[in-house]
Amino acid sequence: MKLEIEKCIYGGAGLARAEGKTIFVPFTLPGEAVEVHITEDKRSFANAELDAVLEASSQRTEPSCRYFGECGGCQYQHATYAEQLTLKRSILQETLERARVAPIPEIVPVHAEPLAYRNRVRLHLQRQPFALCYKRRGSHANLPVSQCPIAAPVVEQAIAAATRVGPAFDLAGDFEEIEFFTNESQSELLISLWARRRANGYPHKLASFCEILLREITALTGAAVFLVEKAALVDKKIAEWGAQALTYRAAGYPYRVSIGAFFQVNRFLVDRLVELVTAHLSGESAWDLYAGAGLFARALSERFEKIVAVEGAPYSSRDLRENASGSAYEAVQSGTLDFLRQQTRRQGAPTPDLIVVDPPRSGLGPDVTSLLTKVRPQTIVYVSCDPATLSRDLRALVESGYRLKTMHMVDLFPQTFHLESVTVLSLG
Repeated sequence: MKLEIEKCIYGGAGLARAEGKTIFVPFTLPGEAVEVHITEDKRSFANAELDAVLEASSQRTEPSCRYFGECGGCQYQHATYAEQLTLKRSILQETLERARVAPIPEIVPVHAEPLAYRNRVRLHLQRQPFALCYKRRGSHANLPVSQCPIAAPVVEQAIAAATRVGPAFDLAGDFEEIEFFTNESQSELLISLWARRRANGYPHKLASFCEILLREITALTGAAVFLVEKAALVDKKIAEWGAQALTYRAAGYPYRVSIGAFFQVNRFLVDRLVELVTAHLSGESAWDLYAGAGLFARALSERFEKIVAVEGAPYSSRDLRENASGSAYEAVQSGTLDFLRQQTRRQGAPTPDLIVVDPPRSGLGPDVTSLLTKVRPQTIVYVSCDPATLSRDLRALVESGYRLKTMHMVDLFPQTFHLESVTVLSLG
């Protein structure tokens, strides 16, 4: 089947139409003529695989990774980086328009180096033959890898070193996954392992593995073993070696980030992200919801007299208490929904001048959004990693009286379809 690609959609595929049906084709670009075969045929749409590019876009380029197309991690390495930014901005704009969010301010792209940016990667461990793996595209099957061009250099080195050292310890016999996390200067590296089952001997095996790995990766400072318990909210740490946190300098501040805690993944754009969230804002009080390790709260402390930072995850909450120390801070270990419910029940509770929200991919949702409109701060800064849930939440906020002042599309995940955005809303 020959098709012409109209546009790219969120998720990375190109969209074409044939005989009244929408067809999605990965690894294509707008304006390209392609030959494809159908792999899944539904009533209103079909999925297809690319067989040949008959007329290529001028923005098509050679992928930088030899696993591109097989690996499920990246979707856009066949596009120049300028085209990736154009595609993502257009997708964000269209998603907002489709949700009838209006008026939409100019969406300003923010970007940095498109490779070697990830400070954290997580891989699966394969036993026979031993390998560190991502998952194959559209599959649960392992794809052994020896490199990852979007990872920080020290992380790439650690992947290669662990691949060499791992078989001697039967690493995949005990553990299912491994994660590497480094700081902005690549001077510290933490390793997390996830165990298949409870067993004795993990502390000794972890120590032996790390001491051998340290000969090649001198940045290695700490490691831990976690056990996934389905009924538990967080993975349980059952063994540790060395330091259990690293120091990450961002936006001029040092942050403690524990092993297992969340931190922004793009080492080139953390400072810029903080600036976009906090710049030109000041007042008496601000709330930082879904605060993580306190990335935004720390910077806001220079502009506001009182900061309340809210985080529910245990590892991140401990970091938040340390990073948000000082008389201006109140660090609260709580889910955002529970915190807002409590605040809206308080009679005469003061209204903050600013609320910053950085929710997970599921967005705020109707309950949190409704409570925010009851608290009604003058300014809300919404940091989002999903355009669909962002659009849903922004529409509700706009209908309650807020207007969109500024919006930035922050490309924290180059080469992939994922995009981050920072939207500033105000009353009146």
